[in-house]
Amino acid sequence: MRYLGLDLGTKTLGVSLSDRLGLIASTYKTIRFKENDYKSALDQLEEIISEFKVEKIVLGLPKNMNNSLGFASERSMNFKKMIEEKYNIEVILQDERLSSVEANNIMIKNDTSRKKRKKSVDSLAANIILQSYLDKIKKE
Repeated sequence: MRYLGLDLGTKTLGVSLSDRLGLIASTYKTIRFKENDYKSALDQLEEIISEFKVEKIVLGLPKNMNNSLGFASERSMNFKKMIEEKYNIEVILQDERLSSVEANNIMIKNDTSRKKRKKSVDSLAANIILQSYLDKIKKE
């Protein structure tokens, strides 16, 4: 089963894909759009979903450190509804606390320049979100 991992921001959407077996996540791309223009981001997903025959989507759910939900969580939940309505595909919300921090730390350890980190952080965060979900379902 092919999964798509997403990390939603206000101007970017990090995208990662699993292998066909749904075991390993790989970074794919970062979709850029005008601030809060989620319809544009949604439209750009269509090609990826059909090209890779995606069966499920894992969308990062930003939670506060005390496990409460804030404004960013609401944005993700609204985007989840938009995806499900447009593509009739299951969207799973995955806790994404500190995924962007982890992505930045990985790139810093690998001596990635600040300019490249800015371009890649969202797709790497999506990769971390997707891989943590895939690891979780392997254990179940």
